[in-house]
This record gives sequence, C-alpha cells and structure tokens, in this order.
Amino acid sequence: MSLHRLFLTACALAGLAAVALPARAETVGQVGVDWLGNDITIDAVSDPEISGVTCHVTYFDRSVIDRLKNGNWFEDPSNNSIACRQTGPIEIGDIELSEEGEEVFREGLSLIWKKLVVNRIYDNKNNTLIYLAHSRELTDGSAKMSISTIPLFNQSVTWKNGEPK
Repeated sequence: MSLHRLFLTACALAGLAAVALPARAETVGQVGVDWLGNDITIDAVSDPEISGVTCHVTYFDRSVIDRLKNGNWFEDPSNNSIACRQTGPIEIGDIELSEEGEEVFREGLSLIWKKLVVNRIYDNKNNTLIYLAHSRELTDGSAKMSISTIPLFNQSVTWKNGEPK
C-alpha cells in the first residue's frame, strides 16, 4: 500500500476523513515514473448501478521523497485520466437521468478538500453513457478533467426500470 493510501486510510479510521464512497476501486496497476518514487496508479472502478461497465482511472501518487522536497505532505496533483468500456452484458439499474448525472466514485487526493470524482451522465438523445473524471478542487486556475463514453446503440442492454424515452 502506498504511503498516500496508508495515510488516507489512517485518517479515515481516525474519523478525520470518513466519507462513504459510492463505488470501490481496485488498484490494477502502478507504474513508477521517476527516481523519486512517484507513481501513476491505475484503478478499476465498477459502476454500482450499471453492471457490465468498468472504468479505469489513473492518478499520480507522490512519493515521500517528493513530499519532503516540495514541502506539501497532504495532497497529490489533480492530473487524472479515465477510460470506460463494456466488460460484460450491460444491465442498467436506477440511474439519475438529469443533465448533471450522478457521482459514481470519489477518492481523496488530499487530507481534506481535494477529491478525484467520477460522474456518470446518460445522454438520452445519443443513447450513450458518459463518464467524467475531474478534481473537486481547481488547480492553477484550470479544471483538470477527462471524459469517456460508452455508446449503447445496437447493444443488448437491460434496463431494470424500463428504457427512458
């Protein structure tokens, strides 16, 4: 377990950052990027309301050396990326159909404020699921975001509550 995750887990257990996550992530890869020990972590996230869809989210995990060097112990950069694909038969449960969609995943990138968030939006006109990864805190005046889509056109999709019109 990385120092970052260990630290955030300890804070959550202590009650400092206890937040219920809509979905759980499973780390499936970790790539070292420099001699300081900084890593890019790759997590697989399953949508809790849509089976058969998996999103892979990447984020930067700073090392202890980098934290000492830069003097900022409590946060990681907001850079992230997302790619979502159909990984099985798609079954859609009770999802939010508004333009804002709904949050399906959240992970802390700092002790308190900064969060990596994944929102799902259903584009009814184009029959497409949209997944947006973004930071909950703006960095350097620019929102860092990434988007992935899953077209449902010509796919065998089961809607538990009936397909929206």
